[in-house]
Amino acid sequence: MSPADQIRPIRWQNEALELLDQRRLPAEECYLRLEEPEAVATAIADMVVRGAPAIGITAAFGMALAARRVAGKVDWRESLNRSADLLRRARPTAVNLGWAVEQQLHNAGLCDDATTAGEQLLHWALDLLAQDIRDNQRMGALGAEVLPPEGGILTHCNTGSLATGGFGTALGVIRAGIAAGRNWRIYADETRPWLQGARLTAWELQKDGIPFSVNVDGAAGHLMARGEIQAVIVGADRIAANGDTANKIGTYTLAVLARHHQIPFFVAAPLSTVDFAMSDGSSIVIEERPAAEVRQCGGREMTPAGVSVRNPAFDVTPAALIAAIITEKGVVRPPFLEGLAALGK
Repeated sequence: MSPADQIRPIRWQNEALELLDQRRLPAEECYLRLEEPEAVATAIADMVVRGAPAIGITAAFGMALAARRVAGKVDWRESLNRSADLLRRARPTAVNLGWAVEQQLHNAGLCDDATTAGEQLLHWALDLLAQDIRDNQRMGALGAEVLPPEGGILTHCNTGSLATGGFGTALGVIRAGIAAGRNWRIYADETRPWLQGARLTAWELQKDGIPFSVNVDGAAGHLMARGEIQAVIVGADRIAANGDTANKIGTYTLAVLARHHQIPFFVAAPLSTVDFAMSDGSSIVIEERPAAEVRQCGGREMTPAGVSVRNPAFDVTPAALIAAIITEKGVVRPPFLEGLAALGK
């Protein structure tokens, strides 16, 4: 097991949820202890934890905490519904969050009392965490067979252990490929404005001893034109039924550049990230985050005071630009509507 594979950003210890505070990486590794669903919702909104699978798992534990808190109350179902609403609103784009909350509400509906619900919801959250790691490992093995056997692989944002329960989605594919002997050099976009690539992906790759370079987001086209990139692989926060994919802002730009340079563009995500109720990406809600994230870098003001800012956290890549979607159940190629639906069954 590699050092980065042993990273566990989400853990249940001593009757509380503990999250590795990703805002403080790579300088400091520390966990926040959370005992209330309100604190879990705040941690999701403030990006203590990020990455669609990790957000979903965290929300599942938030629901378990909510159920345990209302043990013995007559109106425990109403209280649980209020906690569910709070958690759903924490971040709107990642489908895994809403999916996990709904699953926990379903689980609670099968229970006769809050005490039993608290036990069952915690059990399901722990199972979800363990299953996510197994699914990521399976996804990695499948994806490693699809990417080119050698050359430069470009990735965006962070999709490794930190974005999941462990191992990773797109970065899990990279990790599995390197372990299988692929001759790859990884290029990690820095990923403004939160620098998840420069801070988090680089941290994981360095721990694993995988050869890589960090590049500014705007350098991707230049690297492609020079022939240094043979494939692009990213994660996803929501995939529509037709394959349109929402991911970290800048992903759509990479897909367009990849198409121009005839470079395959891959998406790696668990099947739970597919929103089968959404026909295409036009209905995906794109989170607009605070202006200060763009105006500042490392706590220092980078723009003139009071300038107007656009800070969409995600963009949508049309399915037509995607070569394949890699899931734990299999690799789907166009047409995605039929292929994803078959896996969903």
